[in-house]
Amino acid sequence: MSNQAVDAKALDRYECGACGYVYEPAKGDNKHDIAAGTPFEELPPTWRCPVCGARAKVFQNIGPVGSASGFKANFGYGLGVNTLTPTQKNLLIFGGLGLGFLFFISLYGLQ
Repeated sequence: MSNQAVDAKALDRYECGACGYVYEPAKGDNKHDIAAGTPFEELPPTWRCPVCGARAKVFQNIGPVGSASGFKANFGYGLGVNTLTPTQKNLLIFGGLGLGFLFFISLYGLQ
């Protein structure tokens, strides 16, 4: 059993600045025969975005899966919600809307 340390940078995802496609090293790129586990830095120089064909230089590092979205400088603002991951933010927003809807519907029960 090998006990290798995984480079955190290798797990970072990169987003295309032209179309929004996100390259995830864990998934690779089936369209260009890039194997799963290939870091963005090790992609061939001829690799292009599988959606819009943009070059790799227009991609920006957006961090690993599950990291909080937004600028790190702004994480201290917003009553702590800036540090939530996109999934947590969706649960908070749609959960609040669902709860508000249930309260609204419950008013019909009052006679």
